[in-house]
Formats: sequence, structure tokens, C-alpha cells
Amino acid sequence: MPSSSLADDVRSLLSAFEVDPATLQGGSRLVRSPIDGSTLAEIAETSSKAAEHAIGQAHDAFLAWRRLPAPQRGEFVRLIGEELRAHKSELGRLVTLEVGKIVSEGLGEVQEMIDICDFAVGLSRQLYGLVIPSERPDHKMTEQWHPMGVVGVISAFNFPVAVWSWNAALALVCGNSVVWKPSEKTPLTALAVQALVARAARKFGGVPEGLTTVLVGGREIGEQLVDDRRVAVVSATGSTRMGRVVGERVARRFGRSILELGGNNASIVTPSADLDLTLRAVAFAAMGTAGQRCTTLRRLIVHESVYETLVPKLARVARTISVGSPVAGDSLVGPLVDGDALAAMQAALSKARAAGGTVHGGERVDVNGERSFYARPAVVEMPQQVGPVVEETFAPILYILKYRQIEEAIALQNGVPQGLSSSIFGNDLREIELFLSAQGSDCGIANVNMGPSGAEIGGAFGGEKETGGGRESGSDAWKAYMRRQTNAINYGRTLPLAQGVTFNVEEGSANA
Repeated sequence: MPSSSLADDVRSLLSAFEVDPATLQGGSRLVRSPIDGSTLAEIAETSSKAAEHAIGQAHDAFLAWRRLPAPQRGEFVRLIGEELRAHKSELGRLVTLEVGKIVSEGLGEVQEMIDICDFAVGLSRQLYGLVIPSERPDHKMTEQWHPMGVVGVISAFNFPVAVWSWNAALALVCGNSVVWKPSEKTPLTALAVQALVARAARKFGGVPEGLTTVLVGGREIGEQLVDDRRVAVVSATGSTRMGRVVGERVARRFGRSILELGGNNASIVTPSADLDLTLRAVAFAAMGTAGQRCTTLRRLIVHESVYETLVPKLARVARTISVGSPVAGDSLVGPLVDGDALAAMQAALSKARAAGGTVHGGERVDVNGERSFYARPAVVEMPQQVGPVVEETFAPILYILKYRQIEEAIALQNGVPQGLSSSIFGNDLREIELFLSAQGSDCGIANVNMGPSGAEIGGAFGGEKETGGGRESGSDAWKAYMRRQTNAINYGRTLPLAQGVTFNVEEGSANA
């Protein structure tokens, strides 16, 4: 069993969540902290047979849960939110220890969970259908929404708990059950959340067994979830490569998928931009979370008139920003998740240099020895949008391009396969409105005078093109977890047909 101080901290936190200590030792899945590379736990993976049983249990739970009125389901989610409020600091710290996020970001992720629970509680009384005018006399048409079934959630390491909550809070109030396959890199936070949900279930009383489940494992368990016909909806967050496989396999069995995939996000800096605001916003968007957000700013498209003013300041921030352990100080940039992430970053920077780019920063920083992987953010001036610039590298690399006309900037913004998030900095109303118009950004998110990251739960989250087209969290994203049913009701004594069709069986003839 690991004996590092971080492991001791993790054991103490999980014990407070009432996670069985026996689950943290003797298993084949090693969980390491990016902070220093130490082993936090050795947990057992879910077997194929156990996963099969869990999915079956979830299906049975759905059959019972859907019978409960939606506001009562909302009360259960409210209790989950209360547990998260009561344990925000502990769960936030666990996120920091397992993922390497700085303290405020770990806490912020738990706050997202609390916020979506609040949203979902209100939503439980607003799962509205429509009343639709009928063309037939004495008829009424309505539209209503029903639960889908088992919702499978496959989440990524960078937001180990928030993304589950975006899906689970909505799925539960909509009448579904939830089976969660967290990233194999971050199972401990999932176990902690499941323990908090179990507490809420005990307070609520009568929650069917298996309503929420965690499956620990790698690709094989994920594939089992994707291929099982009892899983009505699969919400998968990860790479475009992963999403292409998931989407295809779910579609093959006519299931429904919600795909949140790659992001290669850009911001445009116009001549009218407030450069002080822009500098702060760009620094957070490009360097926060060590560049490991799907909404991280990766491309900055700067007008030639402000290029020489802004870019040197950004390069200076990259050289001087505090890089270090998130538990040993007030560093703003924590570790990359593992050695593969650092290798991918260095490979991308090598490609950028080969394509004529000028690299500022980007070197490895020794913080906690060779088993941890910290890097200084990189600012890379590129002559054109080629090579690694059109690819997503999950690391703090900001490519900078120069433009003359706003139409050119928008073309660069849209000239990548991904379409998650985007933004523009400026005070020229015409340029801003063009960017937000149908001729502007082709992304699912388009912001003004802020970076592309930091989405709030009130709006639907997701993107277009190779980002997958899915939507989660706010607005009407709840509809993805329900099936639509159109009803026509005849309350009269005759049978008028639509479109003027007549079918008079008494006269033995039919005509239109």
C-alpha cells in the first residue's frame, strides 16, 4: 500500500466520505498523483461480469425510478447538492490531489456540481411539453417528454467530477438511471462522489438499488457500456478519435450519444480591444489548468496593429508565471497529468519550430522530481496556421497568428476541424456582431471580451464539427436524456382526417 504523505491525505479524505479502505489496496489499477508521481491507491477494476450485472441493475432501477414524479426526483438531486455543499472543501482537495489542479480550480469544479444540482432541482418542475393547434375540429395535439433509460457517462481526467454531474443531475430528474465509467486516471474522485450520492439516497429513502453506479476500468469497460443495448444514452467526453469510435458503435445499435470531444479554441484580438483586459483573460484561458481544459485557448489571432504591444507581454507572462505544486504554495500552473502529456507537448513544439515558429517558454520545470511532469507555458509565434496549430495538444501551448482584416481572422478561427469554443476581444460593435453572426464563429460557444474557457452551467455546453455536436448542462440540454412523444387527441364524436383525406367505409369508397 502506498505510504506517501499525499496517499495518507487521500486515505483520510476517502475515509471521511465513507469509502471502504479495502478498496484502496491490493488492486491492479495504480492511481498516481500528477503532483509528485506518487501512488495514491491500488484499486480493483470492475470485471466484465460485474459490469454486466451493474447495467442490468441500473435498467431495473430505471423502471422503478421513472414512476416517481419528477419533482420528487428533483428532491433527491437537491439532497445530492446538499452533500456536495457540506463536503466541498474535501472533494475539491481530492480533485487537486488526483488531477493536480490548483486549489481554487479544484474547489471551482465542485461548485459546478453544486450549481448544476440547483439547476436540475428547478428543472424537475419544468420538463415542459407543448400544446399544438390541430387542423382537425375537436382535436388537440400535445408533445410530452419521457425518460430514456440507462444513461452511460464516460468522463475524462481533466474534469473528473463536474462532467459527471452535468449529465447525472439532469438524467436523474428526467427519470433515468446513471452508470459512470470515470477516466482510469481519476477513479478516486468518482468513488468519493458515489459515496456522497449514497448518503443522499439514505436520507431520501426508497432509492432503487443501482440507480447510480461507478465502473472502474479502462477501454474494455467503456466498450461494454457503449455496446450494451440497455444503455439508452451514452455521454462520452474525450478525444475526437475516441468519440468517432463511440458514436459509430452507439449508432450501430440505434442508441443515442452525446459527444463532447476535442477543442482547438481561438480568440481574435481586434484593434479596438482593451489590451489590459485581454492580457489577463488570455493568460488564464491559455495557461490555467496547465492547458488541460477542452476549452483552453490554443490559438490567438491578433491584429497587426496591436501585435507588437500584446505578444511580448504574453511571452513575459509565460516566462514568469508561477509553475509548481498546487499543494505547496500559490502556483497558478500545476502539473501535466503524466509523462505522455509532456512528451506530446514537446513534440508539438518541435513541429512548430520546424514550421517556422518562434517558441517562448515551453521547457520542463523540475518541481517534484522525475516522476512528476511540470512545464512552463509556451507562447509560439507562427507564420501561418499549419502543422500542430490545427491539432489539439492537451498542454499549455498558445499559438499566435497575425491578421489584417476581420474576415481573415474569422477564416483562421474557423479553419480547424474542431468547433468547441471561441471568443473575440474588441469594442467595435460591427466586428463583434459579425463574429457572433452566421458568418462568424462556427463554434458551439462564442464569447465577447473574455476567453473561450469558463463556461457557466446555465448555458448549453458543447461544440460542432469534430467536437461532436453534443450539448450538456444548461438551457434545453435536458432533452437529450428524454424521448419525445407527440399525442393527437380526438375529443369529438366524428373522425375528421388530416390533410382533408376522406375514408367513408359506409359508402364503400375512399377518395381524397
